[in-house]
Amino acid sequence: MGDPALKNEGYFTYKDYVSWPDDERWELVDGVPMAMAAPSVTHQRILGILFKVFSDYLEDKPCEVLFAPLDVLIPDGDEDDDDIDTVVQPDIMVFCDRDKLLRKYARGAPELVVEILSPSTSKWDQNDKFRRYERSGVREYWVIDPLGRWLCVYASGPDGKFGKGELYEVPWSKKMVSSTVLEGFSLDPARIFAEK
Repeated sequence: MGDPALKNEGYFTYKDYVSWPDDERWELVDGVPMAMAAPSVTHQRILGILFKVFSDYLEDKPCEVLFAPLDVLIPDGDEDDDDIDTVVQPDIMVFCDRDKLLRKYARGAPELVVEILSPSTSKWDQNDKFRRYERSGVREYWVIDPLGRWLCVYASGPDGKFGKGELYEVPWSKKMVSSTVLEGFSLDPARIFAEK
């Protein structure tokens, strides 16, 4: 896919990222770029279902749910935007601190992130982004595998680390998915994989 990162090895920041072609989707984690493939129909169905579920739950509540593509800049400290080396586009993100939502992008970690796996990004989402989300203070990370029909919810513990994760496999899991971030939220995991 795109020229900028694949022809140039090295370390990149948001300043580089914004100069890349608009018709390509990229993410950066700790300065390392990853080209994002176009999502599948199944991916988009799951995204739509989850966005509606979160949106309905958050109506009249202080948190807000957003979906990709939206650049989320995750600084290590107080560096200028141009110097930030992590720019991600989570499939779904919930922000409870609205000060992080700027006009063109978000700056700072969401409270809750959902990533829907695809074959080309599975390792990236479950390793590089997992560690970066954990380090940046994401409180809850959902990983969804459309092919395997499973969902794993990782919650941040008192030490700031994601725990083992709660696995929900469809159709075997009968337990409702709950959230440590969104009090009172529950979801039947089978609903995520419902076909039209």
